[in-house]
Amino acid sequence: MEKDKKINRTTYKIEKMDCPSEEQIIRMKLDGIKGIQNLEFNIPERMLTVHHEAWILEVISGKLDELDFNSSVHNSQDVTDEDIKSITENIERKLLLIVLAINFGFFVIEMVSGLISNSMGLIADSLDMFADASVYGLSLYVVGKTIYKKKLIAKLSGYFQLTLAILGFSEVIRRFLGFEAVPDFRTMIIVSIFALIGNAVCLYLLQKSKSEEAHMKASMIFTSNDIIVNSGVIAAGILVSVLNTKIPDLVIGAVVFTFVIRGAFRIIKIAR
Repeated sequence: MEKDKKINRTTYKIEKMDCPSEEQIIRMKLDGIKGIQNLEFNIPERMLTVHHEAWILEVISGKLDELDFNSSVHNSQDVTDEDIKSITENIERKLLLIVLAINFGFFVIEMVSGLISNSMGLIADSLDMFADASVYGLSLYVVGKTIYKKKLIAKLSGYFQLTLAILGFSEVIRRFLGFEAVPDFRTMIIVSIFALIGNAVCLYLLQKSKSEEAHMKASMIFTSNDIIVNSGVIAAGILVSVLNTKIPDLVIGAVVFTFVIRGAFRIIKIAR
């Protein structure tokens, strides 16, 4: 017998859900169930709204009953394709706003810190963060737009990254040939650790969305690259402190732009 592909919006009243800990337990319990579109939690009201394929209603209810949180169905109704599209778009907007704010904030922090500490690694990473923030901003614009526009924005963001990488390499070469002071390794390490944490949060949120859209995939590629870059800047800071030379900082600057180029080409490929 073919399964019912209709989508339902089911709201549960969960009496024992009164803090984020219970929310996380419920998320883990329902994680991996095929047919669940998304989960919306309202902890103050102790309500959980699930958008799901109609045939798995009993499966969801059974999983919640196993938790013994005194859960019960408050209401359940069919939703239209337009409702589903609106739900997906709202989720994408929220995620992109969060990662945009994190990336733009660290762009400012790393640029200022890089200029003060004379670190090419931090400056390179800040430009990478700026590229990401620009992409997330553009991605917000295309939420709900046609597939063509989404791919166009992904392609433009790839070329934008490529341009920044070329400019970055030029600055690295200039510093190799010039007489630059040894950067402040403490600032490099501390700022990069915080940037690493911020990017890890962004990647977790983006991967949790499980979006297959070109602009969202591009966002995940950017953030994955950033985590590698942050780790590299931390390592370069340690080497600068041990060797007392600017070379590790310039090397990581060059490596950062290599990742930027590789990510740019991957994004351009996805957008074809």
